[in-house]
Amino acid sequence: MADYAQIKRDLDGIAVEDNPALVRQKSRDFYWYSPILKAELDHVTADLVVSPKNEEEVIRTLKVAYAHGVPVTPRGAGTGNYGQAMPLAGGIVLNLINMNKVKEIHPGRVICEPGIVIAELDRQTKAHSGQELRFHPSTAQTATIGGFVAGGSGGVGSIHWGGLRDLGNILRLRVVTMEAEPRVLDLNAWDLQKVTHAYGTNGIITEVEMPLAPAYDWVDVLVGYDDYMDAVRLADALAHKNGILLKEVAPIAAPIPYDFFPRHKPFIRHRNQSIVVLMVAPHSIEPFLALTQKMKGEVLFRSDTVESMKGIPHAYELGWNHTTLRALKVDPGFTYLQVQYPGPDHVAKVAKMTEIFGDEVPGHLEFIKFDGRMQCSGLPLVRYTTRERLEEIIRIHEENGCPVFNPHRYTLEEGGMKQTDEVQLAFKKETDPKGLLNPGKMIAWDNPDFDFKAGQNYLFPGLQAFSEAGE
Repeated sequence: MADYAQIKRDLDGIAVEDNPALVRQKSRDFYWYSPILKAELDHVTADLVVSPKNEEEVIRTLKVAYAHGVPVTPRGAGTGNYGQAMPLAGGIVLNLINMNKVKEIHPGRVICEPGIVIAELDRQTKAHSGQELRFHPSTAQTATIGGFVAGGSGGVGSIHWGGLRDLGNILRLRVVTMEAEPRVLDLNAWDLQKVTHAYGTNGIITEVEMPLAPAYDWVDVLVGYDDYMDAVRLADALAHKNGILLKEVAPIAAPIPYDFFPRHKPFIRHRNQSIVVLMVAPHSIEPFLALTQKMKGEVLFRSDTVESMKGIPHAYELGWNHTTLRALKVDPGFTYLQVQYPGPDHVAKVAKMTEIFGDEVPGHLEFIKFDGRMQCSGLPLVRYTTRERLEEIIRIHEENGCPVFNPHRYTLEEGGMKQTDEVQLAFKKETDPKGLLNPGKMIAWDNPDFDFKAGQNYLFPGLQAFSEAGE
C-alpha cells in the first residue's frame, strides 16, 4: 500500500486534495452514458487529486509518483464518455484544469496549455485576430483542449476539416514521460499519433499547438422533414456542395427533437418531425436556402432571424453526444452507439438500419469528411433493454457493413480498433516503463495475448480488486 502521507509531504507546495468526496468527484467522467460501464466503473475512485499549475509541477508530481509506484491518470474536465479519465487502479488523478494559459496566437495557429476550456480558447483567438479552432466537441463550453486531443476524435467542424487523426489537425504536442527522471518531448507530424486519442496512457500533455481557421458568426439553422430519410438526403446533398461553408450537419430522427430539445421545441411543428441541425457561414445562407427549398425542406429556425437567442442553446449543443445527454436527462432508459456508414453508399446503409430498427434505435448522424471523402457517422440513440440485445444490435450493424466503435468499453482497443495499436504500445514501453500512466486502458500492455476474436470483454484486473475492496 502506498504511503500517501509521505507522498503529500513530497508534493509540498503543489495543490493536493484528499477529501474522499472531492476525490471521488474528480475520479468521474460521463461513463454513465453507458449502462454497462455504469455497472463496471461506479465504484472507481482515486486516492489523491493533484492539480499542478505548470509543467515543472507536472514533472515533480510524476517523479514522486514513479518513486512510490503510484498510478497517475490525467484529467481535463471529465467530459469524456467512456471512462477515459477514470483511475481504474486508484492512485493519483492529475487534474490539469489549472494549466489554462494561452501562450501565443499567430496567423493560423495557437499555442496553449492543456487545461484551457475550448470555448475560452476560441474566445481569446477571436478577440485577438478573428480566428477560431477548426473544430471542437459539443462540450466546448466545459471541455479542455488537452482532454479533446487525448480522448476525442472529431466534432463540430469535422464536416470541413476531418478529424483529429488527420495529419495537420494538431500541429505539436509537448509531453512529459513517466520515468525516474521524466523527459519532456516535443512531438509533431507523424509522431503525434503516439499520443493522440491515447487517453494519457503514454505521456502527459503539457502544451498544445493547434491550427486555426477564420472565425464566422455561424448561423444556427433547423430544417424539418416529416420523413427522416429526406432529412438525411438533404444533409448529404449539402455536405457535397463545395461552395457552401458549413460547420455542422446533423440529421436527427423524430421523436428526438420534439421530446428532448425543450428550448427548440416551440419551433418544431409536431412529434414526428425529423430535423437537420446546421451551422452555416453567413455568406453561404442564400445558396444554402436555395438548395433547401429545392429539396422541399422546411426552415424551422434561424438564429439570425429569431427575436432573441436568450436561453436557446447553440446548434452544436444539440448534436454529437449532446443529443444523447439531452435524451438521458429526460429518459435514463436510453443509451447510444457510435456507428460508421462507409461511403459511397452511406445513405443506403442508413436507410437499411432505419428500416431494421425503427424506433428502437432512433437515428442521429454527423456528416464528416473522412480521408477527403464525405460520409456520415452515427450516434444513434438506443432504447436499452438488455446487454444481450445491445450486443445483437451491434452485430446486426456490423453484418450490414456498418462498423461500431463501441462506447460501452473503456479500453483503447475495444472501442474501435479491435486490435493493438503498435505505435502507441511501443511509445508506452519507452515513456512509461512501469505502466503507471492511466492503467487498464491499453489491453496490449496488460495482456499481450488477449484474443479480440473470442468475443470476450476485457476486464482490467485492478477493477476486480477495487470491486472486492468495496464489498
